[in-house]
Amino acid sequence: MINYTAKYTKISSGYMGQLVEWPEVVTEGKDLEICREMLRDALHEMLVAYQQLGKEIPLGNALIEQLPIEVQSVSQAS
Repeated sequence: MINYTAKYTKISSGYMGQLVEWPEVVTEGKDLEICREMLRDALHEMLVAYQQLGKEIPLGNALIEQLPIEVQSVSQAS
């Protein structure tokens, strides 16, 4: 079992979903649930393609962390 980290971004047509560890796996959906389903399907299709081509499958389990920063301090540093 491999866990991949999904990143969802709000776009004008709904959501874009992409895997952090495997950026080529990307899709869109009109809402978050549809995007999530489509991302799972895109991951499955990419796994099959990589296996057929004998390519190495990227490892999962990325650690995602938010790094807070004050916007004011960024402006002053410039």
